[in-house]
Amino acid sequence: MAAVTCRALLKEIRIAKGSDYRSTLLYKHVLEQFRRNQVTGAQLCRARMEALHTARSYLCLLTSTRLHLRLHEQYHGCGERALEQVAGLVGLRLPTQPGGKGWET
Repeated sequence: MAAVTCRALLKEIRIAKGSDYRSTLLYKHVLEQFRRNQVTGAQLCRARMEALHTARSYLCLLTSTRLHLRLHEQYHGCGERALEQVAGLVGLRLPTQPGGKGWET
């Protein structure tokens, strides 16, 4: 389970930092923490469980921040929108003529 979390965390770091992510202090620190808290299967290490919990929390923070920024760029950057565009965002369609033709289609 720790390997999956480590890989996911390093993937998020790669997305955030770009192609030269291996030279960052963050990458080196994450790898060092995972290597330092490795134990054999016969041992129960409370520090390892705490480190895994911290890593999962940080992974959740990085993923949520990336998704939030993507949504913010998609929906916030246009300024004032036309009524048709706003209706399309929520999956609605405006009638072409109020009270008559256009409602049938």
